[in-house]
Amino acid sequence: MIPKTFISELAQFTNTQIAKVVLNGNYEIDTFRIKKVEAGIVELEYMIPAGSVAEVTLIELKSSKGQVVSSNEAYVPITSDTVIKHTMTVKEV
Repeated sequence: MIPKTFISELAQFTNTQIAKVVLNGNYEIDTFRIKKVEAGIVELEYMIPAGSVAEVTLIELKSSKGQVVSSNEAYVPITSDTVIKHTMTVKEV
């Protein structure tokens, strides 16, 4: 069993690695409304401005060096300013 303190440290490390969100492989967002860790959960909240992309089909979280931290396929039409809340749970499986 992995101690909760170590899981919290892993979640904090993951949070520090995330520098930006890349949508559809080319639209970058590097400003977060919320970027925090609590109880092993990394919580991000960011806004996609209307007109920046017509729809989101791929969400990648990347490090400052451009390495992919997380990648998720999605389908989100963007018809107005859209706030996305993205969470990642670090846990033992």
